Amino acid sequence: MALGRGLNSLLPSKPITTKFSNEEINKIDEKNRILQLEISKIQLNPHQPRKRFDRSELEDLIDSIKVYGIIQPLLATKSSEGNYQLIAGERRLKAAQILNMKTVPVLIREAKEQEKLELALIENVQRKNLNPIEEALSYKRLIDEFNLNQEEVGHKIGKKRSTITNTLRLLTLPADVQKAILDEKISEGHARAIASLENEKEQLDFLKRILQNQMSVREVENQVKKVKVKGHIRLLKADPIILEKEGRLRELLGHKVAIKGKAKGGEVIIFYNSQEDFNDIYKKLLGL
Repeated sequence: MALGRGLNSLLPSKPITTKFSNEEINKIDEKNRILQLEISKIQLNPHQPRKRFDRSELEDLIDSIKVYGIIQPLLATKSSEGNYQLIAGERRLKAAQILNMKTVPVLIREAKEQEKLELALIENVQRKNLNPIEEALSYKRLIDEFNLNQEEVGHKIGKKRSTITNTLRLLTLPADVQKAILDEKISEGHARAIASLENEKEQLDFLKRILQNQMSVREVENQVKKVKVKGHIRLLKADPIILEKEGRLRELLGHKVAIKGKAKGGEVIIFYNSQEDFNDIYKKLLGL
């Protein structure tokens, strides 16, 4: 059996051909041309951000290729000794291998190491193929290996910096939580709610509760809020000095203030109800 199906259901009765004619191939310029390459000469992309491939999606692609051939060429760059390194299209390559195709259409282009990672990442992000952890690891590689900041990564990938920041934040979660995301046992929404908790024990406890009770994202968000409020109340009871300082700030600003102490640092939250309130607070803070 191959991918849960009989081989006969996957292998066509006659060889599969692609839809690119020699005339079309010859029209492409030297640096960006489409070639019919032997699969044996194509090496996998070491920068491929996607580590797991959904079997049902792969089977759907196989069925499509059996009928229509490979419509969109793979993307590769020339390496050494007549071989080529894949940049994008690993799923199409895997499907072609299962179908015993000898050659596949490949668009050849020159690319540096950073561009190989960027192109592979962009393709997967645009197709929404990446698991959130795989996506976060790819962003981290762009930052660590190519000295990009989050703003630059967002510009290259076509996403807001805040999206890059929130995705990277998933890598701060405990290993068990990250594995649950990779295994698709919890969603990115679940993970973001868990990530807002600062205590690792609480994060792992919520993971266990989600898996046991099949909690929705909304349920997790509501429960996390309750835990954080209780933690703040416990902090106030344990440290009356904080309560006193909140009162003094409230008198100074004329608005409710909350101080949340943490193991490292903390937060001072000022509540307001309108733009006029905000402007009033702003002026008082600047001493205007």
